[in-house]
Amino acid sequence: MPASPPKSRSKPFPWWLLAIALLGLLTLWAIVADAGYAEIFHTLTKGVITTLWVTLLAFALASALGLVVALARTSPNPWLQQVAIFYVEIIRGVPILVALFYVAFVGAPAMVVAANWVLTPLLSQGWIKALTVREFDFTARAIVALTVCYSAFIAEIFRAGIEAVDRGQIEAARSLGLSRANTFRHIVAPQALRTILPPLGNDFVSMIKDSALVSALGVQDITQLGKVYSSGSFKFFETYNVVAFLYLTMTITLSLLVRALEKRLKQSDR
Repeated sequence: MPASPPKSRSKPFPWWLLAIALLGLLTLWAIVADAGYAEIFHTLTKGVITTLWVTLLAFALASALGLVVALARTSPNPWLQQVAIFYVEIIRGVPILVALFYVAFVGAPAMVVAANWVLTPLLSQGWIKALTVREFDFTARAIVALTVCYSAFIAEIFRAGIEAVDRGQIEAARSLGLSRANTFRHIVAPQALRTILPPLGNDFVSMIKDSALVSALGVQDITQLGKVYSSGSFKFFETYNVVAFLYLTMTITLSLLVRALEKRLKQSDR
Protein backbone atom coordinates (compact mmCIF):
# COMPACT_ATOMS: atom_id res chain seq x y z
CA MET A 1 0.00 0.00 0.00
CA PRO A 2 1.30 3.47 -0.77
CA ALA A 3 2.52 5.39 2.24
CA SER A 4 0.15 8.05 3.43
CA PRO A 5 1.44 11.62 3.21
CA PRO A 6 2.76 13.02 6.48
CA LYS A 7 0.26 15.03 8.43
CA SER A 8 1.06 18.70 8.70
CA ARG A 9 1.37 19.85 12.26
CA SER A 10 -0.76 22.81 13.17
CA LYS A 11 1.14 25.53 14.93
CA PRO A 12 0.12 26.07 18.57
CA PHE A 13 -1.68 29.25 19.42
CA PRO A 14 0.83 31.95 20.52
CA TRP A 15 -0.36 32.25 24.11
CA TRP A 16 2.88 34.03 25.00
CA LEU A 17 2.01 36.83 22.59
CA LEU A 18 -1.50 37.08 24.01
CA ALA A 19 -0.08 37.31 27.56
CA ILE A 20 2.32 40.07 26.49
CA ALA A 21 -0.51 41.92 24.73
CA LEU A 22 -2.65 41.75 27.89
CA LEU A 23 0.21 43.13 30.00
CA GLY A 24 0.67 45.91 27.47
CA LEU A 25 -3.03 46.75 27.53
CA LEU A 26 -3.02 46.85 31.34
CA THR A 27 -0.06 49.23 31.33
CA LEU A 28 -1.67 51.36 28.62
CA TRP A 29 -4.90 51.49 30.61
CA ALA A 30 -2.95 52.62 33.68
CA ILE A 31 -1.28 55.36 31.62
CA VAL A 32 -4.65 56.60 30.37
CA ALA A 33 -6.58 56.26 33.64
CA ASP A 34 -3.95 57.21 36.22
CA ALA A 35 -2.59 60.77 36.31
CA GLY A 36 0.67 59.59 37.90
CA TYR A 37 1.32 57.05 35.16
CA ALA A 38 0.36 59.62 32.52
CA GLU A 39 2.91 62.09 33.87
CA ILE A 40 5.63 59.42 33.90
CA PHE A 41 4.76 58.38 30.34
CA HIS A 42 4.85 61.99 29.13
CA THR A 43 8.27 62.47 30.75
CA LEU A 44 9.80 59.26 29.40
CA THR A 45 8.55 59.64 25.83
CA LYS A 46 11.02 62.51 25.47
CA GLY A 47 13.75 59.89 25.69
CA VAL A 48 12.29 57.70 22.94
CA ILE A 49 13.63 60.01 20.24
CA THR A 50 17.11 59.90 21.78
CA THR A 51 16.98 56.10 22.07
CA LEU A 52 15.90 55.67 18.45
CA TRP A 53 18.37 58.27 17.18
CA VAL A 54 21.32 56.67 18.96
CA THR A 55 20.25 53.19 17.84
CA LEU A 56 19.60 54.03 14.19
CA LEU A 57 22.80 56.02 13.69
CA ALA A 58 24.99 53.53 15.58
CA PHE A 59 23.47 50.59 13.70
CA ALA A 60 24.00 52.23 10.31
CA LEU A 61 27.64 53.01 11.13
CA ALA A 62 28.18 49.56 12.65
CA SER A 63 26.77 47.92 9.51
CA ALA A 64 29.12 49.90 7.28
CA LEU A 65 32.14 49.14 9.48
CA GLY A 66 31.07 45.51 9.87
CA LEU A 67 30.90 45.09 6.10
CA VAL A 68 34.46 46.42 5.76
CA VAL A 69 35.69 44.02 8.45
CA ALA A 70 33.82 41.10 6.85
CA LEU A 71 35.34 41.86 3.44
CA ALA A 72 38.78 41.98 5.06
CA ARG A 73 38.18 38.66 6.79
CA THR A 74 37.08 36.96 3.56
CA SER A 75 39.88 38.58 1.57
CA PRO A 76 42.58 36.35 0.04
CA ASN A 77 45.16 38.63 1.67
CA PRO A 78 46.30 36.81 4.87
CA TRP A 79 47.35 40.07 6.56
CA LEU A 80 43.90 41.58 6.13
CA GLN A 81 42.38 38.36 7.46
CA GLN A 82 44.55 38.43 10.58
CA VAL A 83 43.80 42.09 11.28
CA ALA A 84 40.05 41.49 10.88
CA ILE A 85 40.12 38.41 13.14
CA PHE A 86 42.12 40.34 15.76
CA TYR A 87 39.57 43.17 15.70
CA VAL A 88 36.55 40.86 15.94
CA GLU A 89 37.94 38.74 18.75
CA ILE A 90 39.07 41.72 20.83
CA ILE A 91 35.82 43.66 20.48
CA ARG A 92 33.58 40.65 21.07
CA GLY A 93 35.55 39.76 24.20
CA VAL A 94 34.98 43.14 25.90
CA PRO A 95 31.65 43.86 27.66
CA ILE A 96 29.70 46.64 25.99
CA LEU A 97 29.57 48.70 29.19
CA VAL A 98 33.37 48.52 29.52
CA ALA A 99 33.77 49.52 25.87
CA LEU A 100 31.37 52.39 26.46
CA PHE A 101 33.48 53.73 29.33
CA TYR A 102 36.70 53.14 27.40
CA VAL A 103 35.51 55.09 24.37
CA ALA A 104 34.00 57.86 26.51
CA PHE A 105 36.92 58.47 28.86
CA VAL A 106 39.95 57.10 26.98
CA GLY A 107 39.13 57.02 23.28
CA ALA A 108 37.43 60.42 23.06
CA PRO A 109 40.34 62.39 24.61
CA ALA A 110 42.78 60.45 22.40
CA MET A 111 40.75 61.30 19.28
CA VAL A 112 40.69 64.99 20.23
CA VAL A 113 44.47 65.00 20.71
CA ALA A 114 44.93 63.25 17.35
CA ALA A 115 42.60 65.72 15.60
CA ASN A 116 44.49 68.71 17.04
CA TRP A 117 47.77 67.15 15.90
CA VAL A 118 46.45 66.77 12.35
CA LEU A 119 45.15 70.34 12.39
CA THR A 120 48.42 71.79 13.75
CA PRO A 121 49.14 73.90 10.60
CA LEU A 122 45.71 75.52 10.80
CA LEU A 123 46.00 76.02 14.56
CA SER A 124 49.41 77.68 14.26
CA GLN A 125 48.00 80.18 11.77
CA GLY A 126 45.12 80.96 14.10
CA TRP A 127 42.54 79.99 11.51
CA ILE A 128 40.72 77.61 13.85
CA LYS A 129 40.64 76.97 17.58
CA ALA A 130 41.94 73.83 19.18
CA LEU A 131 39.32 71.18 19.85
CA THR A 132 38.49 70.28 23.44
CA VAL A 133 37.07 67.11 24.94
CA ARG A 134 33.98 69.03 26.06
CA GLU A 135 33.04 69.51 22.40
CA PHE A 136 32.84 65.73 22.02
CA ASP A 137 29.49 65.26 23.76
CA PHE A 138 28.52 62.05 25.49
CA THR A 139 25.81 61.19 22.98
CA ALA A 140 28.42 61.09 20.21
CA ARG A 141 30.73 59.02 22.42
CA ALA A 142 27.91 56.55 23.07
CA ILE A 143 27.22 56.26 19.34
CA VAL A 144 30.90 55.58 18.64
CA ALA A 145 31.03 52.93 21.37
CA LEU A 146 27.93 51.11 20.11
CA THR A 147 29.25 51.33 16.56
CA VAL A 148 32.55 49.71 17.49
CA CYS A 149 30.96 46.99 19.64
CA TYR A 150 28.25 45.95 17.23
CA SER A 151 30.46 46.16 14.14
CA ALA A 152 32.29 43.04 15.33
CA PHE A 153 29.06 41.05 15.64
CA ILE A 154 27.66 42.38 12.37
CA ALA A 155 30.94 41.53 10.64
CA GLU A 156 30.40 37.87 11.55
CA ILE A 157 26.87 38.01 10.13
CA PHE A 158 28.17 39.46 6.87
CA ARG A 159 30.97 36.90 6.76
CA ALA A 160 28.52 34.03 7.22
CA GLY A 161 26.33 35.41 4.44
CA ILE A 162 29.25 35.86 2.06
CA GLU A 163 30.64 32.39 2.73
CA ALA A 164 27.17 30.85 2.25
CA VAL A 165 27.30 31.76 -1.45
CA ASP A 166 28.38 28.82 -3.60
CA ARG A 167 32.05 29.16 -4.53
CA GLY A 168 31.28 27.72 -7.95
CA GLN A 169 29.19 30.76 -8.84
CA ILE A 170 31.98 33.10 -7.80
CA GLU A 171 34.56 31.17 -9.82
CA ALA A 172 32.23 31.10 -12.82
CA ALA A 173 31.77 34.87 -12.63
CA ARG A 174 35.52 35.39 -12.40
CA SER A 175 36.11 33.08 -15.38
CA LEU A 176 33.67 35.19 -17.41
CA GLY A 177 35.85 38.22 -16.80
CA LEU A 178 33.97 39.95 -13.98
CA SER A 179 36.13 41.90 -11.57
CA ARG A 180 36.05 41.18 -7.85
CA ALA A 181 33.91 44.26 -7.27
CA ASN A 182 31.38 43.32 -9.96
CA THR A 183 31.32 39.72 -8.78
CA PHE A 184 30.50 40.89 -5.28
CA ARG A 185 27.91 43.36 -6.54
CA HIS A 186 26.04 41.09 -8.97
CA ILE A 187 26.62 37.57 -7.59
CA VAL A 188 27.57 37.60 -3.90
CA ALA A 189 25.66 40.55 -2.45
CA PRO A 190 22.13 39.67 -3.71
CA GLN A 191 22.37 36.10 -2.39
CA ALA A 192 24.13 37.02 0.86
CA LEU A 193 21.53 39.70 1.58
CA ARG A 194 18.77 37.10 1.89
CA THR A 195 20.85 35.20 4.46
CA ILE A 196 21.89 38.15 6.58
CA LEU A 197 18.64 40.15 6.79
CA PRO A 198 16.99 38.15 9.64
CA PRO A 199 20.07 38.10 11.91
CA LEU A 200 20.68 41.77 11.14
CA GLY A 201 17.15 42.50 12.29
CA ASN A 202 17.77 40.57 15.50
CA ASP A 203 20.94 42.59 16.10
CA PHE A 204 18.99 45.81 15.62
CA VAL A 205 16.51 44.67 18.29
CA SER A 206 19.43 43.83 20.58
CA MET A 207 20.95 47.25 20.01
CA ILE A 208 17.72 48.95 21.08
CA LYS A 209 17.99 47.11 24.40
CA ASP A 210 21.73 47.71 24.76
CA SER A 211 21.24 51.41 24.04
CA ALA A 212 19.97 51.63 27.61
CA LEU A 213 23.62 51.37 28.67
CA VAL A 214 24.25 54.90 27.37
CA SER A 215 22.36 56.14 30.43
CA ALA A 216 25.59 55.38 32.34
CA LEU A 217 27.06 58.40 30.53
CA GLY A 218 24.09 60.61 31.37
CA VAL A 219 22.60 60.51 27.87
CA GLN A 220 18.94 61.50 28.15
CA ASP A 221 17.43 58.29 26.82
CA ILE A 222 14.44 56.39 28.21
CA THR A 223 16.44 54.69 30.97
CA GLN A 224 18.19 57.86 32.12
CA LEU A 225 14.98 59.87 32.25
CA GLY A 226 13.35 57.04 34.20
CA LYS A 227 16.27 56.94 36.62
CA VAL A 228 16.09 60.70 37.22
CA TYR A 229 12.30 60.76 37.58
CA SER A 230 12.12 57.79 39.97
CA SER A 231 14.92 59.12 42.17
CA GLY A 232 13.07 62.40 42.56
CA SER A 233 9.54 61.06 42.98
CA PHE A 234 10.32 57.68 44.61
CA LYS A 235 7.80 56.10 42.22
CA PHE A 236 10.16 53.31 41.22
CA PHE A 237 7.46 50.70 40.54
CA GLU A 238 5.39 52.93 38.26
CA THR A 239 8.38 54.47 36.49
CA TYR A 240 10.12 51.24 35.60
CA ASN A 241 6.80 49.71 34.53
CA VAL A 242 6.57 52.46 31.92
CA VAL A 243 10.26 52.09 31.01
CA ALA A 244 9.76 48.37 30.39
CA PHE A 245 6.53 49.08 28.47
CA LEU A 246 8.29 51.46 26.07
CA TYR A 247 11.20 49.11 25.42
CA LEU A 248 8.94 46.08 25.01
CA THR A 249 6.69 47.95 22.59
CA MET A 250 9.66 48.68 20.34
CA THR A 251 11.48 45.37 20.64
CA ILE A 252 8.51 42.99 20.36
CA THR A 253 7.10 44.91 17.40
CA LEU A 254 10.44 44.71 15.62
CA SER A 255 10.91 41.06 16.59
CA LEU A 256 7.56 40.18 15.02
CA LEU A 257 8.52 42.06 11.85
CA VAL A 258 11.82 40.17 11.70
CA ARG A 259 10.00 36.85 12.11
CA ALA A 260 7.58 37.78 9.33
CA LEU A 261 10.48 38.73 7.07
CA GLU A 262 12.28 35.47 7.83
CA LYS A 263 9.14 33.47 7.10
CA ARG A 264 8.61 35.31 3.82
CA LEU A 265 12.20 34.70 2.73
CA LYS A 266 11.85 30.97 3.49
CA GLN A 267 8.64 30.77 1.46
CA SER A 268 10.22 32.55 -1.51
CA ASP A 269 13.12 30.06 -1.48
CA ARG A 270 10.79 27.10 -1.99
